[in-house]
Amino acid sequence: MKYLFIIEPTSTGYSAYSPDLEGCITTGATLETVKNNMQEAIEFHLAGLRVEGYDIPQPRCLSSYVEIG
Repeated sequence: MKYLFIIEPTSTGYSAYSPDLEGCITTGATLETVKNNMQEAIEFHLAGLRVEGYDIPQPRCLSSYVEIG
């Protein structure tokens, strides 16, 4: 499965979250770090859902860009 995640700049680096996985967030000082942290966060989040007996949400969010000008 592929889950979309959003990366946003912060005053100390970057933060990221997945709109398909409520509460699945992370931060990192560099872009590379936040991407690696998000990979681990999603894996950890899904493992926790499995342990607790919850259904694994199917990826449903999409992304797209619009070019202006």
